[in-house]
Amino acid sequence: MNSIPTTFNEHEIARTVIGGYPNTRPDSLNISVVLLNDSGSHFKNHVFENLLECNFESIVSIVHDPTNSTIDEMSKKFPEIKFVVPLEKTSTGELINIAMSEVKSDYVLVVRDTLNIPSGIILQNLAKSLTESGIYCVVPRLLDKNKNGIALTFSPAASKSNFVVEADFAMTDGMKTLYPFDFIALYNRKKFISLGGFDWTITSPYWQNMDLALRSWLWGEETRLTSILQFSYIDELPVEDHTPNLDYLRYYLKNELPKNKMEQGYIKKSNFFHFFFHSSCGLLEARRQFKEAVKWVERNKFRFKMDLQTFVENWSR
Repeated sequence: MNSIPTTFNEHEIARTVIGGYPNTRPDSLNISVVLLNDSGSHFKNHVFENLLECNFESIVSIVHDPTNSTIDEMSKKFPEIKFVVPLEKTSTGELINIAMSEVKSDYVLVVRDTLNIPSGIILQNLAKSLTESGIYCVVPRLLDKNKNGIALTFSPAASKSNFVVEADFAMTDGMKTLYPFDFIALYNRKKFISLGGFDWTITSPYWQNMDLALRSWLWGEETRLTSILQFSYIDELPVEDHTPNLDYLRYYLKNELPKNKMEQGYIKKSNFFHFFFHSSCGLLEARRQFKEAVKWVERNKFRFKMDLQTFVENWSR
């Protein structure tokens, strides 16, 4: 496994960028939108049209398939939209990292083309309400294809000394949630970059999402729900794969294992054997991963405002 990254753009992805004329209108929103295209080669024209109506500072459409023959046609039809085509296999988090480097606005809304995106989803007054708090991450209300609410309130808890995440359908405006479901959220771009963005060495969507989300809380940032921005899925909901694997181990070493003392994060070297016996790794691989995590935590020790135990204990306060 690769070394733990220290900055959000440390891993450069070869990519093609087409179009993207800058929005020079003085009343443009201080929000850019990133559209993750999950529908293969099929672009949805009405989605682009609806996004353009909102007067975002910029629109970035991430295209997974570099062989998509309609990209040139679409870029000519929508010259204001920046089409970004990664030329190598990339994870969802890496795609979002790329998009963050392609925009300049203070806030970035990440959505998918598997959502119903109506016209006028964000106008000036709504944009102000969503960004005035300045928090790191704002999660919109999400509905399934039948317009039923889904569980979005994720809370940290402990079960038999193990860290668990509890999901709830209850939702009120401003309520805390551990992470944004399916990566869909309005992100404070400067805070996103400061946190290091998504770890490209973690490829599992769930653990990649959890890694940045939990790190943001441990480093003093917040993720909260909003009821004034809402999307519904067009098809079935994505299924989160919580399977513990090598990605989980990296997430665990960076977030669950560190302790906090005198406002500094650290990992006890004596924790290695406990980690080794529960890691299902060989000795050399376990030692390498553990050393990597110790170095990473040491490098970022002053960023930790709390450890996992304190985080769980204080969640309901």
